[in-house]
Amino acid sequence: MMQINPKDLKVSEIHQYMLGAIAPRPIAFVSTVDAEGRINLSPFSFFNAFGANPPTVIFSPALRGRDGASKNTLDNVKATKEAVINVVSYEMVQQMSLASSEYPKGVNEFIKAGFTEQASVHVKAPRVKESPVQMECIVKEIISTGESGGAGQLVVCEIVLIHINEEILDSFGKIDPIKIDLVSRLGGDWYGRSSQGLFKIPKPLTTLGIGVDQLPDTIRLSKILTGNDLGMLGNTEKIPLESEIKSYRERKDVKKLFDVLHENHENLTTAVHLAAHKMLSEGNATEAWMILLSHHS
Repeated sequence: MMQINPKDLKVSEIHQYMLGAIAPRPIAFVSTVDAEGRINLSPFSFFNAFGANPPTVIFSPALRGRDGASKNTLDNVKATKEAVINVVSYEMVQQMSLASSEYPKGVNEFIKAGFTEQASVHVKAPRVKESPVQMECIVKEIISTGESGGAGQLVVCEIVLIHINEEILDSFGKIDPIKIDLVSRLGGDWYGRSSQGLFKIPKPLTTLGIGVDQLPDTIRLSKILTGNDLGMLGNTEKIPLESEIKSYRERKDVKKLFDVLHENHENLTTAVHLAAHKMLSEGNATEAWMILLSHHS
């Protein structure tokens, strides 16, 4: 059996072994505000429950591995001593991934990822309306395990109010694991879905998506495209150029596709959005962008 002494490897290498071995991990989608009231929203998979009396959860916004910098969430909970932990269902996973991008301090990830802010009762940070369970928390203690990059920063929280969407409950009033459809993190780009199995989402590392807020209204307000669809489109670095769209429209297979869509649907916009939805479900965001903009431009 392979043996590893953590002292012999880089922090990044140890980190990857831990992510691969300690999985699947639940995701804390944490909303906070800073001392000036600016909102931040970020996911953390170093997270779990640790007691019910009082109801206690802990998440860790570890110091950034490459430079040891503290994350905005950590700065915010130190300043305000409160947070909201929103759970992540499959319906919102692509938008959650977009929110994990390292946008500059002061950027509201609710807006960038297309989530809906909902006022909390006991804390200043808003809740994520799309999350099936939202937990308002006060921060009891922050335990630092070190000062170098990768060091854990354990944020010990007491839940003071829980919000639950009744649609995820079973006939006995308990949370149905199929209806809640939670996602979890594994190593690399891998995620788990409680009702289906494993899937992948490329993790934003060095690039920043344009954000759902930058999508054209004809796309952003679609009645066909889902939150996951919008999250994938918003996770691209830039909107295709007009010259690229023109070249795409001139392709014979694209002209044929539009002819087929027009012949089989009274509403061409609906047909195009359904086609884009199918492309996105297959992981083809580039093609989805092209067909959407070919129709709307």
